[in-house]
Amino acid sequence: MPLREGGSLPALAEADDGFKYVLKFKGTGHGPKALISELIGGVVAKTLGLRVPELVFLQLDEDFGRTEGDEEIQDLLQASRGLNLGLHFLSGAFMFDPVVTAVDPLLASQIVWLDAYLTNVDRTTKNTNLLMWNHELWLIDHGATLFFHHSWVNWEAHALSPFPLIKSHALLQQASKLPAVDAAFRRILTPEVLREIVGLLPDEWLRWGEPDGDTPEELRSVYYRFLTERLSHSENFVNEAQHAREALI
Repeated sequence: MPLREGGSLPALAEADDGFKYVLKFKGTGHGPKALISELIGGVVAKTLGLRVPELVFLQLDEDFGRTEGDEEIQDLLQASRGLNLGLHFLSGAFMFDPVVTAVDPLLASQIVWLDAYLTNVDRTTKNTNLLMWNHELWLIDHGATLFFHHSWVNWEAHALSPFPLIKSHALLQQASKLPAVDAAFRRILTPEVLREIVGLLPDEWLRWGEPDGDTPEELRSVYYRFLTERLSHSENFVNEAQHAREALI
């Protein structure tokens, strides 16, 4: 079942393990880069102890959606043959409303830190990309993180960016514990952990650098260097978030 949300077109699909997943297609406008953002963002969040639906690689069979009558969706499916990404479907979950539900300052600070670190432009009050499920807050949709890779130029400058767009974050006002979270998260995201996370990226999603550009391994190296460099200068985005929060309160 197609899910028409924002600029993407994910689908609710049942896999051969009997579970339902929100299927993210590599054939969308941003191509596999959106899946790269989704995978890195989701795994980093989970590594930091935040709640993220289970992430799985989904192999799209050639017969999938063969009877789909919508031409746009057929084109999307044809462009997405092969390896895609899925998030476990949280049945009964509903969108988080920051006006209705207060978030603990520590949890709010953790989520703001994560999004400032990953340069997530899509966690605003208009579209929180947060779900309430079983009375707990869950993070979804990290496809808008790591936006530096859409231009793939001067990644070093992006790594040092203070990320002023954090001022629009849905949880910024409650994020009063950013320095403590920064210290804790820097201890968790060691170089070894970040290298392991980047190592999850499949070659199939890293072919856009060829034949004249970078190999999959060289692209992984840039992602790793971006994440480690940004972490080593986390004061840039933490201070920016704190100043933006002070302007709100």
